[in-house]
Amino acid sequence: MSAQQRAAREPVDVAVGVLVDAEGRFLLTSRPEGKVYAGYWEFPGGKLEAGESVEQALRRELHEELGITIGAAHPWKMEMFDYPHALVRLHFCKVYEWSGAFEMREQQAMAWQSLPVQVQPVLPGTIPVLRWFAEERGFEGLTHAG
Repeated sequence: MSAQQRAAREPVDVAVGVLVDAEGRFLLTSRPEGKVYAGYWEFPGGKLEAGESVEQALRRELHEELGITIGAAHPWKMEMFDYPHALVRLHFCKVYEWSGAFEMREQQAMAWQSLPVQVQPVLPGTIPVLRWFAEERGFEGLTHAG
């Protein structure tokens, strides 16, 4: 295996924001054109930069992508997901407080959702989170279409 192949399988750390509003709905955003899985719905976030903590990366990413400033990020779960293009280590944090108006700075769409989610298609790495919500909330049935 070449060094490039080994590097391709090193996990990429990604901070993911699970924004939950006062009604218990959660925010999903679409992946913008030009990115892998464009048009798929996911929880917003992005890659950690060198030296960043998960909370620092999440704070930076949500400001860059959505124009908001988050309050505390509550670490929730971690999941490894092996996409064809990358192995990612997803660090999910619940966020209950934020300030600022939502601005879709990457021309993505946003939707407040509850179970079962109505937007589709859902990014594969998002599906476990929907199951976690179902378990927490005692929800029975399909969590998403497709």
